[in-house]
Amino acid sequence: MPTLWLVGMMGSGKSTVGPRVAYALGVDFVDLDQVVALEAGCDLVRIFADEGEAGFRERESRALASVAGSPVVVACGGGVVEDPSNVTTMRAHGRVAWLDAPVRVLAGRLGDGTGRPMLQGDPVTRLTSLQRRRKKKYDAAAHARFDASEAPDGLAKEIVTWWRSSS
Repeated sequence: MPTLWLVGMMGSGKSTVGPRVAYALGVDFVDLDQVVALEAGCDLVRIFADEGEAGFRERESRALASVAGSPVVVACGGGVVEDPSNVTTMRAHGRVAWLDAPVRVLAGRLGDGTGRPMLQGDPVTRLTSLQRRRKKKYDAAAHARFDASEAPDGLAKEIVTWWRSSS
């Protein structure tokens, strides 16, 4: 089985849906943010404070490369598509599922953005800006787009059905 990459904005449900999909497919689940934090020996807030977004993205790209081609389901960070080399790696080593949801849904799930370095300030304004900037990149990276507004169990079933029919 090639790698199944889950991409989308923060709050789209990648880390919630991913374990359900992995379980249904009988493979492991990897949360790329957790891999980055484990490798760094600290949380993402500290990485952003010490190294900025550029340092985090560099770590994220290394973590992505380390799991590429493994038979796993990977929840990627929301900005993983900002680096074209990440998109190339994902598409070369698996299939990419885009979990897409409106900003109002994302904001409702994320609340005030505590613990989310990319949401400092007004979370709705930041989400709107990020989504606008990334939407075409998600679309270009993805093999399939899924409405992430729905409940996690239903979304997981849709992704599993797609995966099985496209593999």
